[in-house]
Amino acid sequence: MRSTDSYDVIILGSGPAGLTAAVYASRAELKTIVVAGKLWGGQLMLTTEVENFPGFAEGVLGPDLVDNMRRQAERFGAKVLFEDATEVDFSSKPFKVRVEDQTFEGRSVIIATGGSAKWLGLESETRLRGRGVSTCATCDAALFKDKETVVVGGGDTAIEEALALAKFAHKVVVVHRRSELRATKVLQARAFENDKISFLWDTAVQEILGKERVERVCLKNLKSGREFELATDAVFVAIGYKPNTDIFRGKIELDESGYVIVRNETETSIEGVFVAGDAKDHRYRQAVVAAGDGCKAAIDAGKYLEKEDS
Repeated sequence: MRSTDSYDVIILGSGPAGLTAAVYASRAELKTIVVAGKLWGGQLMLTTEVENFPGFAEGVLGPDLVDNMRRQAERFGAKVLFEDATEVDFSSKPFKVRVEDQTFEGRSVIIATGGSAKWLGLESETRLRGRGVSTCATCDAALFKDKETVVVGGGDTAIEEALALAKFAHKVVVVHRRSELRATKVLQARAFENDKISFLWDTAVQEILGKERVERVCLKNLKSGREFELATDAVFVAIGYKPNTDIFRGKIELDESGYVIVRNETETSIEGVFVAGDAKDHRYRQAVVAAGDGCKAAIDAGKYLEKEDS
């Protein structure tokens, strides 16, 4: 194991939450490192155009937005390490974060590891991501004004996506593997009453078709075995979402879904360990909310360190 490096703040994750935390922490002259991950940048790296982040009147590419945040954090002195954290130890202070064969010690830690949408596992889904394949209607619905769209799933997330899309799209088809929805009754009622939303029951997505953009979707009726195609401009995958918190199991308190349990906005069950963004947020999951969380976590970490030093 290589020598240990010590920091005032170790930030785990490099999406809007982590990088905003890095801007605030490093600008406050706290020695800061961001363990960004090999696949750094969070969900925005999978988004082509972001139109709802304040300050960009013409929109901005997701990867460009994240890269701007990274360069801003580095400008104030934050170190960004493009490796994955492999182990954490919050049992004693200073806290320890292991990255490959190196261990970093931190007087405080900000968890900003985000979350990941569950995908169908199709090659075409990956190839057409950002080209009509999405997991966020709140982010992308306006791009499909007067278009035909498909939502995959039957839980609360899927129906919320369908209702959000229906405000813009000409047509929304909900494709569900079962014969009834799992969403709450109030959401079901809203969807059933919406003339733009229709349903394909007992149906699964076999393939998403299109060269440069989504053009059609290949479907299969799970009862009859019949396969058929449906023309569409977009496919919104809404089959679930999970926080990226496996590394913290047994280290801090998580709820039954794996989200970090929060006290007083950003505090976790371990004093000196804070959390921001989608690792704790199962409701909003928006870049601007994550960025705000990152700001709060950095300020709280700074106040915690001041108290420790007094």
